[in-house]
Amino acid sequence: MASESHAHSVRGTWVTIRPRWGRFSYRFDKRVPLVALGIVIFTLVTLVVSISYGEYDIPPLEVVRTIFNVNQDHADYANYRLVVHTFRLPRITLAFLVGMTLAVSGAIMQGITRNPLADPYLLGVSGGASLAAVTVIVWLRITTAGLLPWAAFAGALITAGAIYGLAWKRGSSTPIRLILIGIALESVIGAVTTVMLLFGNINDVQQAYVWLTGSVYGRNWEHVQVLGAWLIVFMPMATLMGRELNTMGLGDDAAKGLGQRVERQRGLLMVVSVALAAGAVAVAGTIGFVGLVAPHVTRRLVGPSHEGLLPVSALFGGALLVLADLIGRWAIAPSELPVGVVTAMIGAPYFIYLLYRNRNR
Repeated sequence: MASESHAHSVRGTWVTIRPRWGRFSYRFDKRVPLVALGIVIFTLVTLVVSISYGEYDIPPLEVVRTIFNVNQDHADYANYRLVVHTFRLPRITLAFLVGMTLAVSGAIMQGITRNPLADPYLLGVSGGASLAAVTVIVWLRITTAGLLPWAAFAGALITAGAIYGLAWKRGSSTPIRLILIGIALESVIGAVTTVMLLFGNINDVQQAYVWLTGSVYGRNWEHVQVLGAWLIVFMPMATLMGRELNTMGLGDDAAKGLGQRVERQRGLLMVVSVALAAGAVAVAGTIGFVGLVAPHVTRRLVGPSHEGLLPVSALFGGALLVLADLIGRWAIAPSELPVGVVTAMIGAPYFIYLLYRNRNR
């Protein structure tokens, strides 16, 4: 089946799309559309349940009608609209976007390092973003949603540059050196962050601590717009570089043999991954393990090809964080657990399982 703009072909378990106006092609597993549809349906159901649940319960059907503004004659419409559009929908939308961002960032990190245990949280990138954001919150006393992503990006980029520079040896970097140096820098950055918090103003420190646990509590449409703008720039870049990640997965020598500029591509992919992680950290704090778990589960569902893995990982990461936010609100109601605590409770056992499974590899 073909059109004026593109053609696609199906061969075995693969679908290949080739636009007629360029040399670009996009190849993904046939399971990708079905798995993506299933995740989207699950996310929408979870979103409706999450919005309907709370101190002020709203029937699920009324949630849907309120989102689309079709129940304006209802006696409680004003209350429904306030709760849905002002309090709950923004935080859940942000949770989904943050999950998408961390999942894609983690998938890229795992592709760059060729290590299934890599993610921005473990490699120090999230720590660098957190240190910069804590500096802005505690010492500069600035909490503007528009400024934090840039501060976090700067901190993450400096950290990534330090990791890359220290891993550079004899004209190239190696995945294992990137991982080891990233873990070491994460420890140093964590210590510096703790010292800053010890000597900061108590009110600012308290705010920073709440933020560091990883939470979407109290977030509004401004945070959604900030992260959404961030994703419009970096998410397409990540998706379009899926083929480079596939080639890089063959090993540096094989990638060079196929004509890829390995160090240049690795550096560019690192910048994209860092930018995505920094955007998530800026609006929601440090939320660990999403970048580890989402790519792993998705790889089992749709295979290792990054053209399909990246978008499906994004959807799975978003769904995971929406579910984690719902669990956090429900577990100790009327209080709530920060979403970062819930993801740690889910992700830490999975991380231990991965370590156990790979102990002899």
